[in-house]
Amino acid sequence: MYDVVALGELLIDFTTQSIDSDGYPTMAAHPGGAPANFLAAIAKFGGKAGMLGKVGTDTFGKLLTNTLRGAGIETKGLVAADDVFTTLAFVTLDENGDREFAFARKPGADTQLTFDELDLSLIDETRVFHFGTLSLTDEPARTTTYRAVEYAKTHGKLVTYDPNLRKPLWRSLDEAKEQMLWGLRQADVVKISDEEVEFLFGLGAREGAQYILGHFPAKLVFVTCGADGCWFENQNACGHVDSLKNVKVVDTTGAGDIFGGSAVSRFLELGKAPEALTRDDLAYMARYAAAAASLSTEASGAIPSIPKKEAVLQKMQEAYCVQADAHR
Repeated sequence: MYDVVALGELLIDFTTQSIDSDGYPTMAAHPGGAPANFLAAIAKFGGKAGMLGKVGTDTFGKLLTNTLRGAGIETKGLVAADDVFTTLAFVTLDENGDREFAFARKPGADTQLTFDELDLSLIDETRVFHFGTLSLTDEPARTTTYRAVEYAKTHGKLVTYDPNLRKPLWRSLDEAKEQMLWGLRQADVVKISDEEVEFLFGLGAREGAQYILGHFPAKLVFVTCGADGCWFENQNACGHVDSLKNVKVVDTTGAGDIFGGSAVSRFLELGKAPEALTRDDLAYMARYAAAAASLSTEASGAIPSIPKKEAVLQKMQEAYCVQADAHR
């Protein structure tokens, strides 16, 4: 039995390492893709994870498949295609130090996944099904995602969702909003950023969490706020957790995905329904996830930067002055 199976993009992140005198970046390649990063955190913290997606038969596709295997993620649900290349993402910094994304994806292999190519046994055998919206930008992956989510829900799986908005991938922002809202209408547990809440609803983090709980089926919501931590809320309680301080940030790529995977890993550990979690439960999940995400920014890349559980627990105790394993 799997703990979490995810469907979505698997790609190479090229991140800037230095800038030459003419302004050109020297970049390093890292494994990435939001669902893959999410699953890597699940596996790192003791869960059994499986991936549904599509890569090319090129060198990058082979590297990504081997990386997932090395991270403890089941790859029998990965399809390798000869006629499309593995998707590439390029992450640079603008003049304000904010990340900018560019993609080689017209089409990328991840957008060409069809429903007939899915190994549905992975969904049959999982507790949780996870998806995002990058698989909703293009056909046939969009219809594949629709049908996979429907299949998971019909078979009684808990559905988790992270919108992961990347504006350059959408033909219009109206289309992006429409598809993100569709995702919210499917999910039991939502991890969303404050920027995405602002984009969708024009609300702040706390108000956004309340709005999602009141207008969508979600029973548990985390709204991440970067260096300002996160808000969490279900029907029983709400609260805020700070990010770690004095973190030597090297690369923030994938930190939100790692937060989501870390939070869901603790949710599975607690073994309760989302609506049954107490405030102490939610704070434990949020602190663990915030510590893991913060520590991940101290190294380059997403999957390679996920810290060990022992390091996360130690940082929780240092940063939040709580007994980190009190729920176990």
